[in-house]
Amino acid sequence: MHSDTTRPEGPATARGAVAVITNRRGDLLMHLRDDIDTIAWPAHWSLLGGGTDPGEQPDATIVRELDEEAGLAVRNLTELFEIRDEYGSGQLVTFFAADWDGDETSLPLSEGVKLQFFAPEHLDILMIPPFIRAGIRRCLAARPA
Repeated sequence: MHSDTTRPEGPATARGAVAVITNRRGDLLMHLRDDIDTIAWPAHWSLLGGGTDPGEQPDATIVRELDEEAGLAVRNLTELFEIRDEYGSGQLVTFFAADWDGDETSLPLSEGVKLQFFAPEHLDILMIPPFIRAGIRRCLAARPA
């Protein structure tokens, strides 16, 4: 795993995990966050995921968050890299890749406004946090052609 942070990680570093989930067409599952001032990146499209609980590893975090937020169990979950959310929560976020081919409108969403698959070429029109956009681009660039 590669880290994109220049600050040393200390005991107080907040951590999180997100998943770049694709379907068989290569579309990405995006999550429209609530428009609430008390959360990082309100009303932005992001990836499913969340904060790591004390003592929890990022791989356990992403499995828990996918289940809690959308009742979602994915295939081929793979850890990719870390990026710090410099302008939002400050968390060091571990990115994962996975696939899922279901109907996103049937998922029991417990947080946020909606889930929707988007073709990669349509992501530019969405308001996406900069660190999430950078992670998606990095993930897409590493995919086999």
